[in-house]
Amino acid sequence: MSNSSLQGLSLALPLTSFGNVLLLLFSVSLASSIIFLNMSVCVSILLNRALRSENRFMYMLSTCFSDICTGVSYFYVGVLDVKDTFDSPTRTYLIVPTFLGLSYMAVLAAQADRYHAVASPFQYSRRMTLNRTVVIICAFWLYAFLIVAVNNLVPVGVANQIVGIGSFVANIFTVIIMIGLNIRLFIIARFQLEKEPPSVERDIKRSSVYLILVVALFFLMTWLPLFCHVIVCNFSASVCYAFKNDATDPIRVLPRVNAALTPILYICGCSPLRATLLTKVWRPCCRRR
Repeated sequence: MSNSSLQGLSLALPLTSFGNVLLLLFSVSLASSIIFLNMSVCVSILLNRALRSENRFMYMLSTCFSDICTGVSYFYVGVLDVKDTFDSPTRTYLIVPTFLGLSYMAVLAAQADRYHAVASPFQYSRRMTLNRTVVIICAFWLYAFLIVAVNNLVPVGVANQIVGIGSFVANIFTVIIMIGLNIRLFIIARFQLEKEPPSVERDIKRSSVYLILVVALFFLMTWLPLFCHVIVCNFSASVCYAFKNDATDPIRVLPRVNAALTPILYICGCSPLRATLLTKVWRPCCRRR
């Protein structure tokens, strides 16, 4: 990004109408909410050793950290007059969409993890140690930024082809996998867990399965429009980025809304996380003020 392009940055929309002011306020509020909610969940997990010892909270931590980066970057790509495309002088070199993609990968990995934990509990306890879970998370973070590096080293035309084909294939397979796993997880939660005798372990399994199902449901609702849009554009070979910036494109606003909804779902659906958040994060901060 050149210095001249940075000096020429302005707001995405001129504040000459009430609608533009509302859109600016919405963008700033959305970015701030994403950062605040995800930061709260991250701090809660880091402060509680019991939470850090469970695999599912490691995936939550990964999701929230990538969403914090999404919220910070939204002040740039959402509030300012920026087009994050390959040929734009104000592009972010694929870094901003990569943060969204990392959240996407973490939700998918967490869903596969819960499915393995509930479907094969004995094998899961032997195979999926905390260290292995951390290695998996680090691996898809490394893979994501490796793809970013490759796309920034090749010519723009080749990069467009790589991103287009990769997005098309990934969207098709991921949606099928997520829908299939959701159905299987629902069947397990509805029938198999009910057959187990009442216990704390069964309640933990059921609550974790229901939580990841709800998170995945909201994820699909907010991401499917973008998936379908990309698929249609790849088939028709038309320009997918027709809006002024991300904040004016409702299809690209929805994944950011999901980045604010996900920590709310985590807080509402997980009582240990909620207790830690209230007693160790929010309440001490309120007392200091």
